Parts: sequence; structure tokens; C-alpha cells
Amino acid sequence: MRSAICITCTNHDCIIKKNSHDKDVEKYLTKKHTIQCKKGQQFILEGAPVHGLYFVNKGKVKVAKTGFQGREQIVRFAKDGEIIGHRGFGAGESYQINAVAIEDTTLCNFPNELMKEMLHHAPNLTYDFMVFYADELNRSETKVKKFAQMTVREKVIDAILYIYRKFGQDNNFLSIQLSRKEIADFAGTTDEQVIRVISALKKENLLRASGKKIGIIDIDLLKNEISEHNFFLDS
Repeated sequence: MRSAICITCTNHDCIIKKNSHDKDVEKYLTKKHTIQCKKGQQFILEGAPVHGLYFVNKGKVKVAKTGFQGREQIVRFAKDGEIIGHRGFGAGESYQINAVAIEDTTLCNFPNELMKEMLHHAPNLTYDFMVFYADELNRSETKVKKFAQMTVREKVIDAILYIYRKFGQDNNFLSIQLSRKEIADFAGTTDEQVIRVISALKKENLLRASGKKIGIIDIDLLKNEISEHNFFLDS
């Protein structure tokens, strides 16, 4: 199995990569685990014991948790360089989310004790994690406020814009194919409502669609739909 090497990694936004040349961090990097996940493979099970932090080396992941009446609620998507499992690390004994690879994905896993030792001995890394957690808290609080104020149409548009910001477009379609149910599980609505909103946006010439593929025709007009909520964060 190919091992992901932090020093030569191209994910420059990754916290570990940013600190990989720090002598206080470098000595720990060979102790991490590299995990290969096939498309559709679950690598974090909700309620399972915490086994450290996961960093996406290459691929796409959906992060979800069980919501009301057992329904899955997708809380975010993760791409190259991003962290998964951080909300369980140091705060409890079990993960409060599950994580599934959307495509073939390579992960870097830093087990609990390794991660704790790194944080105790590398102040620059610890500071970067502190800033990361502060940003995460701000995003979570903003998302709660947003969901309380948005209509169904606005929630669907916001979800589509989030996916666009996260993964971009390729050949006029979003670079990730999600089912209407997955969009609904992220937007906090139903499949039927997502289908109706996408159909309306197609008629208004704001979106194009072909099967599971969705493309944004006019990004500025779509942003204007939710501009009053001023929610254009990355996650």
C-alpha cells in the first residue's frame, strides 16, 4: 500500500503539512497510519471508540450523524487536506459522527496517543489547532442561526453553493455527484423538496441538471438568493 508522506504532500492547507518541517513535529510523522478506502466504505462508525484524527490525503468524504427518528443528517463534506473526527478527539470516548468515502480515498490517521504527544511537544502545531477549533465553533454557531432563518428553497440553494465552494465545477457540472437524498440530508429537508427546488431553479435558468449531475449557470444570481443571510463560509 502506498504510504502518504507528509513532507512531500501537496495539501498545503493541511495543519500537519503546514507544520511538517517543524523539528518538533517531523519526528512523529512516520508513526501515522495510511488508510486506503474504497468508494462507499465507512471508516468511522458513530458511537465507536475514538481512534484519533483522520486527514484526507486524497479523495472526498461525507460526514454525518443520526438525527431525529434515526434519519441521517450530513453535517459536512471533506476534501483533500481536511480533518475528520476532531470533535471526538480529547472530548469523549466515542465518535459522535460517521464518515464514508464518496470516492476512492487515501486517509492519514494519527492515533490518540501520537496526536496528544505531538500537541504536547509542538507549540506551533498546538496553536494552529486552537485557531482551527475556534473557526469550527464560529461555523457551527453560524450554521445553527442560518438553519433557523432560511426557507426550504434557501436551504437547498445554500447546500448547492456549499458543494460548489468545496469541490468546484468541471465541464459545467459540480465536480461531485450527490443523490437528491444526500443533498436533502445536508440541507435539512426532504428528497421531494430538493427535487422541486432544483426543478424550479432549472426553469429559472439558474441551474442545469442531467441525471445526478447538477451545474450552476449563474453563480452571482444564485448567491443573491441567500445574500441577506450573509452565509458564505467554507464549511
